[in-house]
Amino acid sequence: MQFTPTQKRAATWCAIAALALLLLWLLAPVLTPFVVAAVLAYALTPVVNRLDALGQGRLPRVIAVLLVETLFLVLLLSLLLLIVPILAKEIPLMREQVPVLADRLNAGLTPWLAQFGIHVSLDVASIKAFVLKYLNANFEDAFGSLLSSLKLGGSVALAIVGNAVLIPVALFYLLMDWELFVARILELVPPHLRTAYDSFTDEADSVLGQYLHGQLLVMLAMAAFYAIGLALFRLDLALPIGIFTGLAMFIPYVGFGLGLLLALLAGLLQFASVKALVMVAVVYGLGQLLESLVLTPRLVGERIGLHPLAVIFALLAFGQMFGFVGVLVALPASAVLLVAIRRLKVSYMASRLYTV
Repeated sequence: MQFTPTQKRAATWCAIAALALLLLWLLAPVLTPFVVAAVLAYALTPVVNRLDALGQGRLPRVIAVLLVETLFLVLLLSLLLLIVPILAKEIPLMREQVPVLADRLNAGLTPWLAQFGIHVSLDVASIKAFVLKYLNANFEDAFGSLLSSLKLGGSVALAIVGNAVLIPVALFYLLMDWELFVARILELVPPHLRTAYDSFTDEADSVLGQYLHGQLLVMLAMAAFYAIGLALFRLDLALPIGIFTGLAMFIPYVGFGLGLLLALLAGLLQFASVKALVMVAVVYGLGQLLESLVLTPRLVGERIGLHPLAVIFALLAFGQMFGFVGVLVALPASAVLLVAIRRLKVSYMASRLYTV
């Protein structure tokens, strides 16, 4: 069987793509920090370039890079530190409220289940002892437990620490020489494909820019909504939990779920009544409707064109390949892949294989 030159080229490119995917899968643990740094560098390079232009050559690029990266790391740490006041408030409340909640649960649940012929009796004393044992532990005990956990999962801890160090370093060098890296990649593109390459990168830049801008607006709007909504129910930790929930939505579904659990826990400990359930149902139910039906479709959805099922698949696939950080880059990377798939579809439908 004879193959045409077009078919040979197509088979060659398919083999190259398959080999690239295989290498990507095999080297995923090594590539993870570089992929994350590359995505961050892509998003932060315009800010560095703008600072560089404002300096009119008098400000060294290294200063602009250090300023932008430092500001980004400070914002990221600020988001993580929102958990600190939540824990500082909740742990003392848990010492006080968990025994009370256990008594109420046993008093209310046992008679209700008895109506259906289910006889259950909670060992409230054991529950109280178990919870208070860990909540009353001093710092030395907690630190010792942490060290023993790190020994058991040493490879995991080493990977986390390694990525935490390597990603900022890789980000620094990528921000310094981003234009050089792009130029080197452009040199590998054959001259007759430069027009198609430029068209693809321009479309990908447009889609990613719109996605990042729209996602940022959604996060800020939802942070304000959740903080105000929880404050209307007089939740003491409304501000940190609301802001954390909104900003953590850059991780689809995961950020929302964490915020919901924190709000539910804080509500149960503060109100110790059904008011906590009502608060979470109203605020987070309305918030999900607002985000899903109004904000995301208008500010993000149509701009990248990803179906909700495609979003879920992308999160699972990138999470499987790159772990937790893969979830962070799933949607931007999927937006670029979507541009490539659209172009392949157009090329295929215009080819002789489709028209025959």
